[in-house]
Amino acid sequence: MKSSICFLVLSFVISFSFAQTASIIGLENDHLKISWENSDGGWRISQVVLKSDGRWKPIPNPSGEYTLIRTEEMPPKKSEVQHKTIVGGDFLEEVYKYQYNLWKEQVSPVVLNTAGEALFFFPDLAEQLSKDEVVFKEKTDWGTIIITWSFDPTFPQDILIKEEFEVTKEGFYSLSSPSLVTIPESDLEWATVPGYFHGNKLEENLALGYAYGNGVPSTPIVFREQAVSTLSPILSSKNGFTIAVVSNPELGRDPWQKDKMTHHDWKVGLSHMNRKASLSPSLYYPVLGELGSERKSGESLDFSFRFSLSEGDWFETLNHVVYDVFEFKKGLDLRKNRQSLSDRVSKMHGYLTDSVTSLWRVEDFNGLKIGAQAYLGGVIGSGKDAMKNSDYGAMWMLANSSQSAYLEEEVLPFARNFKLAQQQTAPGFFKGAAIGQYYLSNSKKFVEEWGTMVEPIALTYYIMLDIGNILLFEPENEELKNRLRLGADLLLDWQKADGSWAVAYSREEEEIFQDIKDFRPTFYGLLVAYRILKNEKYLNAAVKGADWYLENGVKNGSFLGVCGDARYFPDFATGQTAQAYLDLFDLTRDKRYQDAAIQAAKIYTTYIYTHPIPNQTVKTVNGLQVQDWEITQAGLSFEHGGTLGSTNFHGPILLASHAGMFIRMHQLTGEPIFADMARAAAIGRHAFVDEKTSVASYYWKSMNAGAGPYPHHAWWQVGWITDYLMAEIEFRSKGAIAFPRGFVTPKVGPHQSYGFEAGEIFGEKAFLKILPEAVSVSNPSIEYVISSSQSGGKVWVILLNQENEIQNAELKVNIASLQANKISKISYLDDGGKQVEEKLANSDSWHLSVPAFGLRILEFQINP
Repeated sequence: MKSSICFLVLSFVISFSFAQTASIIGLENDHLKISWENSDGGWRISQVVLKSDGRWKPIPNPSGEYTLIRTEEMPPKKSEVQHKTIVGGDFLEEVYKYQYNLWKEQVSPVVLNTAGEALFFFPDLAEQLSKDEVVFKEKTDWGTIIITWSFDPTFPQDILIKEEFEVTKEGFYSLSSPSLVTIPESDLEWATVPGYFHGNKLEENLALGYAYGNGVPSTPIVFREQAVSTLSPILSSKNGFTIAVVSNPELGRDPWQKDKMTHHDWKVGLSHMNRKASLSPSLYYPVLGELGSERKSGESLDFSFRFSLSEGDWFETLNHVVYDVFEFKKGLDLRKNRQSLSDRVSKMHGYLTDSVTSLWRVEDFNGLKIGAQAYLGGVIGSGKDAMKNSDYGAMWMLANSSQSAYLEEEVLPFARNFKLAQQQTAPGFFKGAAIGQYYLSNSKKFVEEWGTMVEPIALTYYIMLDIGNILLFEPENEELKNRLRLGADLLLDWQKADGSWAVAYSREEEEIFQDIKDFRPTFYGLLVAYRILKNEKYLNAAVKGADWYLENGVKNGSFLGVCGDARYFPDFATGQTAQAYLDLFDLTRDKRYQDAAIQAAKIYTTYIYTHPIPNQTVKTVNGLQVQDWEITQAGLSFEHGGTLGSTNFHGPILLASHAGMFIRMHQLTGEPIFADMARAAAIGRHAFVDEKTSVASYYWKSMNAGAGPYPHHAWWQVGWITDYLMAEIEFRSKGAIAFPRGFVTPKVGPHQSYGFEAGEIFGEKAFLKILPEAVSVSNPSIEYVISSSQSGGKVWVILLNQENEIQNAELKVNIASLQANKISKISYLDDGGKQVEEKLANSDSWHLSVPAFGLRILEFQINP
């Protein structure tokens, strides 16, 4: 009632002044000029002028048209209309049971922007309230709309708009942002709805453009906010400007509003087009048929948002939206560890060296004892008997760095046998291929996740990467070298003339999934082969594959995922692409690959949620009281996003494989967003960690339920955490502390293995150590990594402060766990290796101070 009274008072004041309207009005500051002219059809934007390089530059195709949508009845939530792939098959096939019904919802009339009746208009009345503010009014048969435009005093590229609608006719309503300007298809430089697609050209096929994000959908789709990473469609024009429309952060849904998941609420709709299918970033609020859209006569709706118009590119605009509107840095500043990542690795060492907690199993396969962990997720044909290994690099790294007899004797030999059994060695079309990710112990066969196909990317993952990572630790293993060569030669045979690969083959040796292309780093398997086997033909083929992917995929913003149960919708393989090109650049020094890596990494920032803004509101999760920032989605990536990804059901994931790569990318480019996103994913996520095992849940929806049906994920968690910490150490020491990196892990992203060769600490050789009982730090905001000299006479404990202010702590050392009898000298070093102070050696604990997001090193000289 109060809002209606305020609305009527405002309406009276504005109505009084509308009588004095001129024929031209406008807004102007040092960055933008916008002019409206009154014509027979109402007030149209006649000119938008942007200051670029000190000169005023007119922006073509100004508009100013508004859209109001209404329907008398609740619009349908689903559609049974069958859509086709580009090769004529039905999309989506029923076998994809997780996505099949979701697709029906994702092509509903509301989503395709055909629901209800649309009223297009230019306002009848306007008034210049001041040089910084204009107001418009439109009276319709459905109600009256008052729209206020003003400049943001802090960010001159931003125009603040507020729409106030008083309803006179009952129904379901949706307000839209106006079309500030439209961009002809021929002028499109880049378009993105973050979380859904990137592209530089329109795609007519709905499945390809909308479901896969391979091209810009040619339909004015209203995208659901639950899978949007940042609430802002962004378009760049070849005419040298970028325009974004940004939702008021307060309008978006809260995925955990109080004491249960509300992730599926849909309050704001986003589009790269207006309802008439012209390229123009658009917002819809409320969404027709969703929360708050049903209104009675006399009720009102308020809708606020902003346009951002600048000469920068889409990534610069994204940074502005993320930092200045959604306050990403503020959310990061709230983050604090309740348990350090280092401690989690130590605790997971205990979990992984216990066959009961880790669900480790050894089974017979054709007379060979093979070992893997139980997999209780969905696998076609599984009767809860599936087995899987995940991160072979992390397995060998942990075993080597901890010198665990259990891992060395009870795990690695049988995991190695699993890998040997997984590769087909019999002559034929599939000789050298991975015959399946999973082993079904009841039926004694290897199978793929979702079907009977064989994939070139699976060959790269489960043969080349896994065997390659083992060979870094076992360089003299000739059997594994032969198996790696077998896989590499098959990748060569399967590579097409243009450098690409098929997405998959049927068991009948026919190419399948011809409606999509292999926009994935399949070439990386040949990079592994070259690095291990030193044969130039493998590098040449890797370059050929990378060049095809660069020209056809990365440059166009087209990617493909690797999860078979999700029909390969784009996923963490996009982040993996960035690291793959970085590694190829390291081998070739061809700057095109470094640029490709940066482009893929920039795109991967849109796979990270930046909303809602974290705060300190107390919420209830499974009976526990937590603050909002502890469970926020902001800073987390999704498994696969967009139209049909798992983020629609479960929200983002806690497996932050990209964190180390993002730190490396920050070190390379200087872009703060990479470091901030890495840290937002890694720091202060204890609310998702199982107290008993220190294993984090996979999906955000699961909160602190632990590994659940995915016990093998603990290996990936050890892998990404180690990669992230090592990347932070190298960055903070300006390269003075650096360790060789192995190959990326299969499937889940770009993190890499360590510990197979010595690294350097201020010029001295050092070996990574993971010693669970050796070190304890009283402050969980301080991470630690241990390394030792080859002789064992020197041990370094590297400390990292994960907060933006000085942190103090008590550090204790178990001298016996360092395999030492006595410490003879202790030096406390800064990030350049300079001694800060000398500590007393006749103690096992010391008080330490580490600067904000800084690095300090304790150097022990010991008597073995």
